[in-house]
Amino acid sequence: MISLAGRDILHSWGKFVFTGVGLGLLIGVTLVMAGVYRGMVDDAKALLDNSGADLWVVQKDTLGPYAESSSLNDDIYRGILAMSGVAQAANVSYLTMQVRRGDSDVRAMVVGIAPGEAGRPGWPPYLIAGRQITRSHYEAVADIATGFKLGERLQIRRNYYTVVGLTRRMVSSGGDPMVFIPLKDAQAAQFLKDNDAILQQRRRSAENPALNRPGVPGLLDAVIASQSVNPYVNAVLVKIKPGYAPDEVAQSIRQWKRLTAYTLPQMEEILIGKLIATAAKQIGMFLVILALVSATIVAFIIYTLTMDKIREIAVLKLLGTKNRTIAAMIMQQAVALGLIGFAVGKITATFTAPLFPKYVLLMPGDTALGLFGVVVICVLASIIAIRAALKVDPAEAIGG
Repeated sequence: MISLAGRDILHSWGKFVFTGVGLGLLIGVTLVMAGVYRGMVDDAKALLDNSGADLWVVQKDTLGPYAESSSLNDDIYRGILAMSGVAQAANVSYLTMQVRRGDSDVRAMVVGIAPGEAGRPGWPPYLIAGRQITRSHYEAVADIATGFKLGERLQIRRNYYTVVGLTRRMVSSGGDPMVFIPLKDAQAAQFLKDNDAILQQRRRSAENPALNRPGVPGLLDAVIASQSVNPYVNAVLVKIKPGYAPDEVAQSIRQWKRLTAYTLPQMEEILIGKLIATAAKQIGMFLVILALVSATIVAFIIYTLTMDKIREIAVLKLLGTKNRTIAAMIMQQAVALGLIGFAVGKITATFTAPLFPKYVLLMPGDTALGLFGVVVICVLASIIAIRAALKVDPAEAIGG
């Protein structure tokens, strides 16, 4: 039996290969988009894992510190540290901003870490070069994705910092690389005012009659001094002692400290279920559109190739070839086109994924699911061509 699919592929291999390459580019985009979503989820999990915390204590009734704004007094950690089951409690500040690098800017999340040593919550868990921050001011540890190098100086607001250490895969939930600086510097940077704003604030304070009472000397000076200090942080990261349940400690903090405390599963739900949910829906819509476009392309090319060989199909039917054999040949051709496209798409996705600004994580499970989807789409797309082939009158082989 002549293989209609194989002979036709060899006969019109140029059209077949170019169609497969075009389909492969679509499949490659589909795989990359799925990898972008996986990368967003992995970034969120890396953010939580690298923080070294079991609990996130934030402002009451907020989803902070990553999904919403959260503000706490920086002395609250002392009361949390004294609670049963708490091993460590450390303040942390987060600020996403443009970090100045010479004449250019780098988008980064600036993290203010409390004084101490490596291993405390909020500190980068490991370095690939250099050392951790040891001074209370003007030192920084940067993720290599920022492009900074050891010894390089970067600018945050009006202050300059020297990069003393480099880390890897320390990113925000949005994929921005992190820059770690001392907490006091981060607090100042988060609420830093320009000189004109400071002068205007001091002028307002000086003109306030309540601050210029003769019987209270030094009140005005004390108020002005307090306006230049930021006593707030975004969250308190908590480590739990062995043998204690995070849910129980979190409930105790909620009850006695009147704050909101999230466990690791709850924070994952916030980041993935709420913060990334909209992006996931958008990516899902694009995947559906790309699947429909791919199915249309396969259906069109297979239908065109089938219509080009109507006489050959009529001859086969005249010789007694069964309809299921003809249908199987056309379906084989569609699946072969899909496999060529998938191979091109997988190669394209693998080599282009590192070039994307966001982290792209290509999962083997997604690849297997994509291959299955391509085969299903090709089988369904071949139905139109099969229906047209089965309607061919064997007499056309004689009358043509």
